[in-house]
Amino acid sequence: MTDRGQSALRQSTDRFTVGPSSMRWVNGQLIIDVNEISGPPLISRVRGTLTVTPSAITQVELPLTQDGAHIWRPFGPVSRIDVDLDAPGWQWTGHGYFDANFGTRALEEDFSYWTWGRYPAKGGSTCFYDATRLDGSELDAGFHFTPEGKASEIPLPPQLEFKRSLWAVRRETRGDRGCKPRQVMNMLDAPFYSRSMVRTRLDGEDTVGVHEALDLTRFRSPLLKPMLAVRVPRRKNWSFD
Repeated sequence: MTDRGQSALRQSTDRFTVGPSSMRWVNGQLIIDVNEISGPPLISRVRGTLTVTPSAITQVELPLTQDGAHIWRPFGPVSRIDVDLDAPGWQWTGHGYFDANFGTRALEEDFSYWTWGRYPAKGGSTCFYDATRLDGSELDAGFHFTPEGKASEIPLPPQLEFKRSLWAVRRETRGDRGCKPRQVMNMLDAPFYSRSMVRTRLDGEDTVGVHEALDLTRFRSPLLKPMLAVRVPRRKNWSFD
């Protein structure tokens, strides 16, 4: 939640620390200790612990470009999450996941738009990745993950558009033909990005999952990039001393 300089970084085999916050693996659980200050408009202390318990760790990697410059790594697509933040009402347990993106180039160098979604499904979870690259080619991928960490590529249901975000970011996800996806909770809204909880239907099963839409054409705009510095605090001189 805060951009920091190299002096605030420490990394070992089982622990990754940035400033006062860290992630560490302990007995198969990813424990995330948070000690941050949120950005505007509601500036407040965010402190507590999140514990992610994957049912299994997958060995799956999805190259997002043909040269492998961008890779999606779904470490724990079927997980339990326990949230314990130091604020009334911010303690709960639910269905979660743990993934990451890696790359050797900036996203805006290779993509103009993408959507991603992860939905709890019978026997595990289902993920969709759809993207438009700057060269005009398309990425469309769908996977089902079992609790044991087994991944299988699945036939893709239709892409279905639903209501744009508050900043009018175009949004679409996968679902059964005739289904009308809809947002059930807004999680993050920016001029180029939307993250939300979305309800759709997959193989006749109604499901609510996490969805994101990223408009990298907007992100490249020199008018929008400076807004990140306002939204995300920067502490480049922070150190452990």
